[in-house]
Amino acid sequence: MKTIPSRMAASKELLPAAALARLASISFSLCVLTLLLSLAASQIFLSIAGVLYFAHLLRDKPSIVFPPIKLPLALFCLLTILSLVESANPGAGGFAVRKLTLFMIILLTANLIVTPEHLERLYQGIFIESAFVGLIAAGQFIKQLHAVQLLHPHHLYRYMVSTRIHGLMGDWMNFGGQQMLIFAALAAFLLLRPRVRKIWWLVMAVVVLSIVLNFTRGVWLASFFAGIYLLARWRARWLWGIPILIAVGYLAAPRMVRERVWMALHPMKDPALSIRFQMWRVGLRMMEKHPWLGVGPNAIYQQYPLYLAPGHTPLVGYHSHLHDNFIQIGAERGLPCLAAWVWMMGALGWAYWKMRRRVHSRRWIVDAAFAGWMALLIEGCFEFNFGTSPVLMVFLFVASTPFAAGIAPEPQGESSPGQSAS
Repeated sequence: MKTIPSRMAASKELLPAAALARLASISFSLCVLTLLLSLAASQIFLSIAGVLYFAHLLRDKPSIVFPPIKLPLALFCLLTILSLVESANPGAGGFAVRKLTLFMIILLTANLIVTPEHLERLYQGIFIESAFVGLIAAGQFIKQLHAVQLLHPHHLYRYMVSTRIHGLMGDWMNFGGQQMLIFAALAAFLLLRPRVRKIWWLVMAVVVLSIVLNFTRGVWLASFFAGIYLLARWRARWLWGIPILIAVGYLAAPRMVRERVWMALHPMKDPALSIRFQMWRVGLRMMEKHPWLGVGPNAIYQQYPLYLAPGHTPLVGYHSHLHDNFIQIGAERGLPCLAAWVWMMGALGWAYWKMRRRVHSRRWIVDAAFAGWMALLIEGCFEFNFGTSPVLMVFLFVASTPFAAGIAPEPQGESSPGQSAS
């Protein structure tokens, strides 16, 4: 049986050798392990990790690893800042500019996680947290269902989807987006990593249950296609059974789930989809009128009525963003910024595609990132998930893990990042 000192020594071996980098790595690990629990705590740990890491850069001058997205990311950030020039409300847009600091997660993931064992422990930690918040969300669903059955027994669907479970995030879209990304990573872990304990399948069951009860169809669709990709990587011959699984799942699903799917197939009868069609038309008009710098970050709500078709009024609903990553970025920041974002996301996907052919022992990490990348893009056609901090932070971590030391193959002669002497 290991003693506490021996456990601490073993854990220390997983971290960078340089003292400042080690402290930064510990703080960043705490940032990752609080992503699903508290946005405020996670961002505090991220700030501490960033300060310590940049102090490490100044003192120890280590080599720096960064994914092959430096130019498009720099352009995206620069054009986001420039979009404030035409903004009707520069003060509100400043929040979007400050949010750019979250991209520090890419740098810290690639340079402060220096062993595959450390990365796997972080993943296992957030898998467990995902199940924990999933159980909390299930409790929220039971409580909500009981209340609606008492007060509105004949309008169960309407009231259950109008205020949905949110875990610890306070918003069902944030919660659903986070669980979607964790599902993609956990599915890769279960299907593609050798020798996985059966207990992790129970964790997956809780995560899947929380996604179903979240009733967010964009999350359902994105999780489905991420699962299809991972199934193809695991046992491609099993793909033939997907139509049967869909049919059986639909028939066996509770009535509210079937109604939710039915409404998606009849968009003109669904207020949530009708308002999206109006939002997307508004966004396209904004891009037409302001193609270079958009209307400004976080200025959609204020400008929305000005871009409606003549004689139309805003449909009842949420108008602070346009529920689509592509249209949102183009409308509020301009077409050049949208092009930079598409370039950045495309470069990430291409890097994963090339990398997985050169990585063997922990290829599941690359496939987890690719599945998460795919899920974000698919759900991002119906939600501005790239603009919400809780989802963005989880995505940036998952998207960056293939570039951590010990995962991506390094050119010969280069030292591992963070390993300079203290």
